[in-house]
Amino acid sequence: MQAIYDVPAPAKLNLFLHVVGKRPDGYHLLQSIFTLIDWADTLHFERRSDGQLLRHDQGHSLPADDLCLRAARLLQQQSGCAWGVDIQVEKRLPAGAGMGGGSSDAASTLLALNRLWGLNWPLSKLLSLGLRLGADVPFFLGGSHAFVEGIGEILHAIELPPLTFAVLKPSQSISTQEIFASPHLARSKKLVIVAGFPANNSSAEIQGEELIGLDNKRIANILGGFGRNDLQKPAEVNCAGVIQALQILESEFGNSRMTGSGSAVFARVATPANQQEINLLNQMLLTKLQGLPADWSGRICRSLDRHPLQGWAG
Repeated sequence: MQAIYDVPAPAKLNLFLHVVGKRPDGYHLLQSIFTLIDWADTLHFERRSDGQLLRHDQGHSLPADDLCLRAARLLQQQSGCAWGVDIQVEKRLPAGAGMGGGSSDAASTLLALNRLWGLNWPLSKLLSLGLRLGADVPFFLGGSHAFVEGIGEILHAIELPPLTFAVLKPSQSISTQEIFASPHLARSKKLVIVAGFPANNSSAEIQGEELIGLDNKRIANILGGFGRNDLQKPAEVNCAGVIQALQILESEFGNSRMTGSGSAVFARVATPANQQEINLLNQMLLTKLQGLPADWSGRICRSLDRHPLQGWAG
């Protein structure tokens, strides 16, 4: 195999995000539900015989040593592989959005190079590498919606009904480090316990629980706006664009919430019946964007049943 083209790297949304504790090493313990959406970057890989790892940006320029290159380097080092790669990145996901764009690129890189270099590593080995690259990377390797615990490494695969979202990303990006260091950071006083999954005792100091029931492996009350994003308040304090985006979606759809630790916000939308309705919603969102600074972005997104690369590793 000489090349693999058109490799997707989809984004995620946090349907809720609760901060439930802190580890001795300073990492915060979280609980969240991650859902995959169809807003994605696209990557292309061409094998090199000289062992070099090179990235070529199509569109927005990425940092010199981004997560794609770090993922390729880590896999090359750990496997002892002599092959190299040229990676072309078509960047469509906004940076600093809290949608996991960099982590998703890294996960898709690991999965693609596992094939391109003929390594045939099982998923378990890639997951251990993914966690070394970032807390969100294992989710994108896992291949499905998930109830997430720990720092992001404890994944419980779940099923969700088809979902549609309006997503807005203001021009400002937010530093994850500043968010977690903020005096305005909230901390949930109750653990979320999902029926059917073992409780994670890493945050045993939290008293009480909020129960999410599973009905045929579907989360029952997520669509009703369960929970909150504990990182949203410090983001609002530091980023006026977050407040503005929340207000726009709230006025249009009656709900809004920030995703992850970035500045993107989303609203749940009644699932359209067909592509024509999707197009109308996108046109409405584009009209909203016309009155905003040029570097805002947004679109109507649909959830994915599963990651497009699910099954690429054993």
